[in-house]
Amino acid sequence: MNQPYDVRTHEARRHEDLRDIIEHADASGQLVHVDGADWNLEAGVIAEIVAHSTAGKAPAILFDNFPGYAPGMRVVSGIHNSTRRLAYTLGLPSTDSQMELVKSYRERMKSEFKFMPPVEVSTGPILENVDRDDDVDIFKFPVPFIHEMDGGRYIGTYDMVIMKDPDNGWVNGGTYRVQVHDKKTVGIWMSPSKHGRMIQEKYFARGEPCPVLICCGLDPLLFLAASHEIKMGVSEFAYAGGQRGRPFEVIASELHGLPIPSYAEVVLEGKIVPNTNHREGPFGEFTGYYASGTHDLPETRIRRVYHRNNPILTMASPMRPPTDVSFAKCIVQSAMIWEEIENAGLPGVQGVWCHEAGAIRMFVVVSIKQMHAGHAARAGFLAANCHSGNYAGRWVVVVDDDIDPTNLADVIWAMATRCEPAEEIEFIKRAWSTPLDPMLRKPPWQNSRAIVDACRPWGWRNEFPEVASASRELREKVAAKWAGKLAPRQG
Repeated sequence: MNQPYDVRTHEARRHEDLRDIIEHADASGQLVHVDGADWNLEAGVIAEIVAHSTAGKAPAILFDNFPGYAPGMRVVSGIHNSTRRLAYTLGLPSTDSQMELVKSYRERMKSEFKFMPPVEVSTGPILENVDRDDDVDIFKFPVPFIHEMDGGRYIGTYDMVIMKDPDNGWVNGGTYRVQVHDKKTVGIWMSPSKHGRMIQEKYFARGEPCPVLICCGLDPLLFLAASHEIKMGVSEFAYAGGQRGRPFEVIASELHGLPIPSYAEVVLEGKIVPNTNHREGPFGEFTGYYASGTHDLPETRIRRVYHRNNPILTMASPMRPPTDVSFAKCIVQSAMIWEEIENAGLPGVQGVWCHEAGAIRMFVVVSIKQMHAGHAARAGFLAANCHSGNYAGRWVVVVDDDIDPTNLADVIWAMATRCEPAEEIEFIKRAWSTPLDPMLRKPPWQNSRAIVDACRPWGWRNEFPEVASASRELREKVAAKWAGKLAPRQG
């Protein structure tokens, strides 16, 4: 960022790092500067207020000048929680329409997308400061205490936890919550069956500690890759690089040779130690509840802290939706489900939307142009069982192509008028879920799914009552004629 920032220039190319996206948000009037907020609850509450303000258009927040901390120790929230900032991050056409952004993402995956593995380099901004062993103090950063009933301060919420499979060398990056216990020790909570948990257990089965990097100030594309269901064996770095249009640069870490993103802001390096226990949690989670309680987790002992000058922690504030990350995650989750069900051979998909009110994963709507008997059921079962749609789901609603899947009023209308519950709701039992599901009290972490066919009944669809609404052409004609009179008054 050595050149003066110009929105027009930067719109024409892909971003370099988190700071580039922050500058873009600031220059385009999409960033709120908050100076002097307390790391203890205030920052989390401000993030909640802003996230609940305008879904899909809420500004990002840059916190600075925390009491007790030097200026320049910053935290950012909601960095990609709008259609326009996410479009810029992904290098897709700017839009205010969430479905247009989903379609653009989907079209990329069908045409130009290709994996771009990271490129190893010897240096980068992340090495501007390296704290080793006795000099390590995680509390040098304004680690937020986010929710009132949290069990402590969480440095890892909008993060990427990087591990290497000891059997085949596959490098995995996942998003897991990370609580700070003391200045050199953290706890990492990973849901059962998540890739990071599997890798950790492999090391523990050998009686060895698990090497780990915790990247807690990072490019949003790395977060989006780390927090979604990328297939086992696929590099999140390569997936994010493909979305960015050029490879990420990485540096081998000092202790374990794990890949550090060279333009990251803050990275912790250490080992998860077997046969140790430290109480972790509770933490307000993405479902909007304190669903997972507290846990005795193995200690993660930190021996290196890498950070840039004037570092920026990235913060996610899981809460009653919408959250400061849910909108962007809904875009990517929707596109990934769409890709997978089409790749499974499902024709006629018009749109997919994962609703923020459904905690991203728990209320998915698929719009189809019906082509044959059983088409709606097929769409629903595929969406519920594909890799991206299976974890922690609950409701899948299939609607006709005249229904906007992003519009809850449209979706509920279709459910109320085109679905006969006793005939057109099917169930899946013992599906893959998580301790974060508030309906689950103990293992096994399984739940049920409802597949709702809210389409016109195929057998008599042509006899179904006509919709009482003006045609699109007539609406546009009348709206244009009366535009001056119909515009809302100001003040």
